[in-house]
Amino acid sequence: MNREEALKIVDDYVSKDSLKRHMFAVEAAMRDYAPEYGEDAEHWGLAGLLHDFDWEIHPTLAQHPQDGALILRERGVPEDIVQCILSHADHAGVPRETMIAKTLYACDEITGLIHAAGLVRPSKSLDDLTIKSIKKKWKDSRFAAAINRDEIQIAADEMGVDLWEHIAHVLASMQKIGSSLGFQSLQTYS
Repeated sequence: MNREEALKIVDDYVSKDSLKRHMFAVEAAMRDYAPEYGEDAEHWGLAGLLHDFDWEIHPTLAQHPQDGALILRERGVPEDIVQCILSHADHAGVPRETMIAKTLYACDEITGLIHAAGLVRPSKSLDDLTIKSIKKKWKDSRFAAAINRDEIQIAADEMGVDLWEHIAHVLASMQKIGSSLGFQSLQTYS
């Protein structure tokens, strides 16, 4: 399975740009983490890219991602990625025993908080978003109230990384693809 094949799955099942952007954000973070653990960025990226592919057709915890796993298997997605995707949902009951699974879990929820923090910037860009700004938003429980901050902390702990180093890592990954996530670029070219 390569990225083009995975994108075909995404295109077949995901119509909402917001969901695609979330999946691209998680993919970017996964790709950037893989080399730190001596792993293949392409393979890890597939887990991030496909982790929520079935949310529109299976929008309940009774179905997502369990029913999606069947589709992934039919489409030839490697079993370790299917298991990783299953493990990102606590209710699925699949333990996170591998680093790829722990990393997917750690990258999933935090991308939402970073994305929301970027959207409220006057620049409408991730380029000038800082950890200091994210910390302020983190402390405000009314900001992006649906984002489970406890889950983010638990996920970083499971991964064995400092929470704010993890957030900085994911932010940097998202900044690299900011325009693909719908953000303005502050880069100027001469």
